[in-house]
Amino acid sequence: MKTYKVAIVGATGAVGREMLRCIFQFHFPYESIKLLASSRSKGKEIEYEGHKFIVEELTEGSFAGIDVAFWSAGGSVSAKYMEYAVKAGCINIDNTSHFRMDPNVPLVVPEVNAYALKNHKGIIANPNCTTIQMVSALNRLDEYFDIERIIVSTYQAVSGAGVAGMEELYRQSQEVLDGKEPVAKTLPCASDKKHYPIAFNCIPQVDVFNLDNRYTKEEMKMVNETKKIFNKDIKVNATCVRVPVLRGHSESVYIETKKPIDLDKAFELLSHSHGVELYDDIENQVYPMVNLFIGDELVHVGRVRKDLDNDHALSMWVVADQLMKGAAYNSVDIGLKMIEMGLL
Repeated sequence: MKTYKVAIVGATGAVGREMLRCIFQFHFPYESIKLLASSRSKGKEIEYEGHKFIVEELTEGSFAGIDVAFWSAGGSVSAKYMEYAVKAGCINIDNTSHFRMDPNVPLVVPEVNAYALKNHKGIIANPNCTTIQMVSALNRLDEYFDIERIIVSTYQAVSGAGVAGMEELYRQSQEVLDGKEPVAKTLPCASDKKHYPIAFNCIPQVDVFNLDNRYTKEEMKMVNETKKIFNKDIKVNATCVRVPVLRGHSESVYIETKKPIDLDKAFELLSHSHGVELYDDIENQVYPMVNLFIGDELVHVGRVRKDLDNDHALSMWVVADQLMKGAAYNSVDIGLKMIEMGLL
């Protein structure tokens, strides 16, 4: 079997560490692994299952001899350094938002639109975490029933805002339990004007607002990325909410379809959807919850039911670990799919 020289950009972050785990767990055929990060992390040692790696500083010359690089160091880093990786002949799978809507860059969830990989020019974009789990759950339903409209509300974990978001939930929860006023410094968006407590609270804002249409950037990612991945002008309305959960995103998804919904057929399609687990047994109160699937690479679907007044509509509950399926695993899975397709 051919092996590959691999780099992980942003290796010290939460997603970067998950990427390293996925390379081992899902047997990506590596010859060597280079961990890259900013100068602040240079020389840091990272160990995984007895393998020790020394973090190197990301520079313009970091990609000489590298076959494939997985990126998760922020859009500005990808914008600055990706061109040097492409010039070095490296295939780049980018987990940031920088290239997602570039018409020359495939935006890929392998079980949904792997065919788009054939058109890559050295860069493949990993979609937003909320988009990935939704389109994975809906793909087979779209193929059969032809989805015309999606209305989705998300319930997103604080880890989506990084370590700072997680630390804020821990600290604020203790402050509330101690009878103190919780101090908000990060959420809903570190760069925005105001911050609100997340402990024992839900915040209906993920990322900054687009003042032209009153939607947030996160909501518009779901709108635009879904259209690109499904390759059709599907109608999407998203409301994204930050909730006091450490890890794992949930979504309430409602679809309207061109063909009338046959519920038995819907269950059959979901049961045989690649990368999706149907977890739905209401007689025994079985449905997906994020704390059941930490570290899991699948999308879990439950609470599947027809609309009471519309034969062309269906509702469901969709759960996934956004650090795994929504980021690290999907990125590594893209690489594995490219090998399978002879593109790497």
